[in-house]
Amino acid sequence: MQDMVRVVVDAMGGDNAPEEIVKGAVQAVQAEKDIKVFLVGRQDAVNAELAKYTYDKAYNCIDITEIPPTTTSEAIIDKIVELVKGNKVKELSDVRDETDLKGLRITLDLKRGIDPDKLMTKLYKLTPLEDTFSCNFNILVKGYPKVMGVGEILKEWIEFRLECVRRRTQFTLDKKADKLHLLQGLEKILLDIDKAIKIIRETESESEVVPNLMIGFGIDKVQAEYIAEIKLRHLNKEYILKRTKDIEDLQKEIAELSAVLESKNKQKKIIISELTDVSKKYSGDRKSQILYDVDEYNADEERSIEDYPVTLFITKEGYLNKIKSANLRMSGEQKVKEGDEVERTFECSNKDEILAFTDKFNVYKAKVDDFDDSKASQLGTFVASKLEMEQDEKVVYICVIREYKGYMIFAFENGKVAKVDISAYQTKTNRKKLIKAYSSKAPLAAVKYIEEDAELVLTSSNGRMLILNTGAISPKSTKDTIGVAVMTQKKNHHLESMRYYKEGEFEKAWRFRTKNLPAAGALPSPADNAAQITF
Repeated sequence: MQDMVRVVVDAMGGDNAPEEIVKGAVQAVQAEKDIKVFLVGRQDAVNAELAKYTYDKAYNCIDITEIPPTTTSEAIIDKIVELVKGNKVKELSDVRDETDLKGLRITLDLKRGIDPDKLMTKLYKLTPLEDTFSCNFNILVKGYPKVMGVGEILKEWIEFRLECVRRRTQFTLDKKADKLHLLQGLEKILLDIDKAIKIIRETESESEVVPNLMIGFGIDKVQAEYIAEIKLRHLNKEYILKRTKDIEDLQKEIAELSAVLESKNKQKKIIISELTDVSKKYSGDRKSQILYDVDEYNADEERSIEDYPVTLFITKEGYLNKIKSANLRMSGEQKVKEGDEVERTFECSNKDEILAFTDKFNVYKAKVDDFDDSKASQLGTFVASKLEMEQDEKVVYICVIREYKGYMIFAFENGKVAKVDISAYQTKTNRKKLIKAYSSKAPLAAVKYIEEDAELVLTSSNGRMLILNTGAISPKSTKDTIGVAVMTQKKNHHLESMRYYKEGEFEKAWRFRTKNLPAAGALPSPADNAAQITF
């Protein structure tokens, strides 16, 4: 018999962890019975992946054991059957409800060779297996209805609890202060018990007992009435000493309660302590799991994208024309609107992605395949309309991404330059729009996508130029970083443009380079201008 192989795996290491790591570990255990895998990492994240669903490879089926509270197993099964009949789901051979006393279970029988993960992704989109619902928090606040968000609710609840603690503390403080006041009067009686007894005995009228005690011991009416109500047999040293020994403790308690009333932090500590006690007393294991830091499923159905070379023509007014490279030779001159012209040309694949940056600090993402193949005789597609931009939103830069490698370089009019790793724009979900694509702190002068570090020429409105090696700037993962100061600007001047540096462009290129940033740059000489013209 083969010995059991034990493997320890870091579930949080590598890309797409822990999803892919857990998936691989499960597949390994299912394939080999003599292997045992120990997953190391955040318990909640690993358990969340393990609890999504179970896949029994031996029987080629999926067992669904949890469903959203907004639906039923019957509704899910009915929807799956409907999709199978409509040929929208072809991966299943059977679906059945095997719910019993042990708990809920919907069993899906898969056809041979079907990827269970891809199937579940499709079912999450097309069935109630994944659901969302909104909450309307219309709450009475001080007797008036008010719609509040979660943050506002928590803030209001904290203020309510603080008020409860204050009122409760004040009530307790008042009670203890009253008791202390009575005992302080009783303590004065201790100095001359015989005198108190004599006053009570010799007073002819009952109504005069209290006034006489007040005069005799210098106490107030409340204290005197308290003493007068004490039975005669209790007016002894032992009884009074026994009662008055609490005075010191009461004084300490009153001081502590007063400190609580004066300190908001102490009131908050009381609330925390009470909540901790409630949690310990009434807490129990969840019936279902909460998934933290779990990426949303790609809701789009898988579609096969044909891979073939294309050429993209981008005009200044934001039109995109996609022409198959094989048909490009047979095409004539690219047609554009009157007053428009082709600004950029890309040779790429139909599977590549397009990033369109706008003047509203957003970036819109699309597949090249999303645009229809066209001809040179056609204007192409208006990018802003195709990507469903806002009415007054304009495209400022478009680039084509094959792999998310390289950097986005943003040059701002204030002379700062931001270098953002292109991976910051990569998403696992099918989001079409990303906000805060670049900094809004200063007007954008120019933007460029580079696959690797390169030399760029920055030009100021006063004519000065600076050669910048992008390797001198550290890349950031934050999209809207403000950048670093690169080119100093004089008053009433600003950074105007940015372009690639061409070797031999300047007669004395060293004049435009610097070891220290920021720098003012240099004015080109007549020889430099001539070189630029003839290049």
